[in-house]
Amino acid sequence: MSENYKTRTEKRRLSQAKKTSKKKPKGLFKKLLLTLLVICIIGMVSGAATFAYFISTAPKIDEGALKDPLSTVVKDRNGDVVVELGKENREFVPFEEIPKVVEEAFLATEDVRFYKHHGVDVFRLGSAVVANFTQGFGSQGASTITQQLVKRSFLTPEKTLKRKVQELWLAFQIEQRFTKEEIFEMYVNKIYFSEGAYGVATAAKVYFGKDLQELELHEAALLAGLPQSPNNYNPFEHPDKAKKRRDIVLMLMNKHGFISKEDMKAAQAIPVQSTLVSEEKREKDTKPYDAFIDQVIDEVEQLGDYNIFTDGLEVHTTLDPEAQEYVYNLLNTEEMIHYPDDEMQAGITVLDTKTGEILAIGGGRNQKVKRGFNFATDLKRQPGSTIKPILDYGPAIEYLKWSTYEQIVDEPYTYSDGTKINNYNKKHYGQISAREALGRSLNIPALKAFHAVGLEKSREFGLRLGMPLKEHMVEANAIGGGERISPLQLAGAYSAFGNNGIYIKPHAVTKIVLRDKNTEIKTKPEPEVAMKDYTAFMITDMLKSVLKEGYGTGRAANISQLPVAGKTGTTNYTEEYRQKHDIPKGATKDAWFAGYTTNFTIGIWTGYADEKNYLDSESDDIAKKLFKNLMSHLSEDVVTKDFKKPSSVVKVGIEKGTNPPKLASEFTPESEIVYEYFVKGTEPTQVSKKYDKLEAPKNVRATYDEKTNEILLEWDYPEMEDKKPIFEVKVSLDEGPEQVLSVTEDKALKLQNPVGGGIYKFSITASLDDQKSEPATTSIQIPDPMADNEDQIEEDESNGQGDEIDEGVGNGEGEDVDDGEDVPDDLNIPGTTPPGNENDGTGKTPRNGKTQGTEIHGGTRNEGNNINGNVSVQPNQNLHKNTTISSENNQ
Repeated sequence: MSENYKTRTEKRRLSQAKKTSKKKPKGLFKKLLLTLLVICIIGMVSGAATFAYFISTAPKIDEGALKDPLSTVVKDRNGDVVVELGKENREFVPFEEIPKVVEEAFLATEDVRFYKHHGVDVFRLGSAVVANFTQGFGSQGASTITQQLVKRSFLTPEKTLKRKVQELWLAFQIEQRFTKEEIFEMYVNKIYFSEGAYGVATAAKVYFGKDLQELELHEAALLAGLPQSPNNYNPFEHPDKAKKRRDIVLMLMNKHGFISKEDMKAAQAIPVQSTLVSEEKREKDTKPYDAFIDQVIDEVEQLGDYNIFTDGLEVHTTLDPEAQEYVYNLLNTEEMIHYPDDEMQAGITVLDTKTGEILAIGGGRNQKVKRGFNFATDLKRQPGSTIKPILDYGPAIEYLKWSTYEQIVDEPYTYSDGTKINNYNKKHYGQISAREALGRSLNIPALKAFHAVGLEKSREFGLRLGMPLKEHMVEANAIGGGERISPLQLAGAYSAFGNNGIYIKPHAVTKIVLRDKNTEIKTKPEPEVAMKDYTAFMITDMLKSVLKEGYGTGRAANISQLPVAGKTGTTNYTEEYRQKHDIPKGATKDAWFAGYTTNFTIGIWTGYADEKNYLDSESDDIAKKLFKNLMSHLSEDVVTKDFKKPSSVVKVGIEKGTNPPKLASEFTPESEIVYEYFVKGTEPTQVSKKYDKLEAPKNVRATYDEKTNEILLEWDYPEMEDKKPIFEVKVSLDEGPEQVLSVTEDKALKLQNPVGGGIYKFSITASLDDQKSEPATTSIQIPDPMADNEDQIEEDESNGQGDEIDEGVGNGEGEDVDDGEDVPDDLNIPGTTPPGNENDGTGKTPRNGKTQGTEIHGGTRNEGNNINGNVSVQPNQNLHKNTTISSENNQ
């Protein structure tokens, strides 16, 4: 449809607007294009400037560095040189003497286009660039043999753009100065092949005992595969990995046309070990530092693309030379420990408790090869009961806030599937504290603790202590029957208990200085909080009991006067394995000990490389003896502080056997009090009443009734709602020994026929269940009738009645009393009839009161002064009394 416009001017204006709107996109595109062009130019200029700077700062080519590897200096904790690695065990071979099969094996593996490029392979570089953009910088390399030579000779192993630019530039430079043959020659003579060997000729002798020219195809392929990761593909240590790598090299040789498919398959079928040098013929080295240097080499290679034998590094370590030499002598002589035979092995790791630094390593006994099996770091065995603080009691305190007193019933028990579990001694101890259960190393309480915490929490706790635990643990982990660990890992875990719950990964290397002497790489691991401070302290205190209490399994490792904690561990054979290999009952496969002070932590394993060889009861204690000897030596002339109780922990006196725990009362006997630790806020508040003192009897009264010749004893005691106390009444005469007069529920009794003139002292003690009161006491003196007779005689004499006693007053026989001074022996006291003397009707008994055999309570004999009289217990009622003596109450 045509458009209508009001005026020509309007039509013109609209027409111009349309033209303008059509031109705008074209103008914008030009501007964007110009902007991008400017950015590219700036980028190229900037990039060129950056590249120029990188190139200008590249190292100068040193022909000596290309041909001769730089040795690495290893220093101890004091900064003194311990060893120089890479200085020996090197044999140079010229290009003309390198067999074709060796050359082709390296070309196929490392750089098949070596003779076609000029230091940089553009085709490989292009694919690597794409991979680095899509997968991240450094994800794929494209280094040629020339570039590898540059990297090993001049540059650091860091993967940065600067290093890569310098590597490319120096590779071009080297290709201009040297022939391909010279470059290949320098390369194969510089490579490190593990076992302290570098250079392909040296490697041929180390692994096969052959000259380079004598190598077969499968041997050349194995050597060509080593440089990528020398220690991982070491055929002595990892024959399976070495075979896989060798077979890949053979496949590449076939792919690139160097060998036929038939030759490849024939070589791949040959076992790796078939032509290796036998262990007994390998290079021997018994230097005390070898086991520690093994760990240093491993750590350096794990840190990055470093070659400790050729990179000219300066490695600073944690080595304590004196401790290392002592450990070496401890294992390799019998000056301190008597070993059952030369085959028995041991692995020892010594750490600084506070820093995690490895001070010394005992790699084994009678080691015959350099870089051989290290029983302190390479060994992997089940840890037995040394795992219990890590997976059972530690998590229980951490997550459930158990106390060291936590009561566990040691009784017949099973795993979740119904399988029975036993303690090592097949005994059960009933209700027992967590402290004692751990000290006795009982399995059933440990499994109960593990169940209480749960597998996930237990695993979480163990992982924080460096334990290599699988994702799905099993219940057997609770007693050390799960994953296998090394003495190094065990020592690392225990050091955290002694370091207030802070875990620092055990390490031997603290710093690496690169060949430029300016670049330092710090390698100390960061401290990690593995547990609460209360968990660390309480586990430590429980582990003290393992060594210092009479029930502890680690008493043989105890060091008097030293605050030390530790744990034993053993692993046993299955019944099937024991019968198959004729192993006696009671024999153990492994014996462990881990222990620590605030200064040092030691992890020890003892056993045999061949598990069919067993430890008997005597050799089972060697791990403890090694610990005691070594810790004693390390602690000489060193101040060893005790483990400090954190503010999160309280110490409480608990009455033994109470469950739930109750505080000991002021009356609890000291022998019945145990002092245990609780997480603050969880300690008990209820006080035990078991040994509380009952209230003593009150208002004790003794009265004498002259008419009946009886002592009436009464006392008061408050009424109790549900129980009646029992009263024990004791009496003594004239300060003689006490004897029990009566045990009664009543509050009164009578003593008949007391001795005239005697002083009676009574004590009354109330008792109820296991509680007793203080005794309440009172005394009474009985009137003496002889005193009245003597007064009468004196009165009669003064009245002139003469010496003769009036009839009816004497004994009826008319005896005279000499001078009126001596009392006749037959003078009687009214109201008593002692055994063996008949009453003559006068109502009197002999005054002397010393007749033998007076009975109290049916025949009880007083072996001191006799207490005449008979006792009758009276109900609590008002008794007639003539005389009242005040009582003495002792509360």
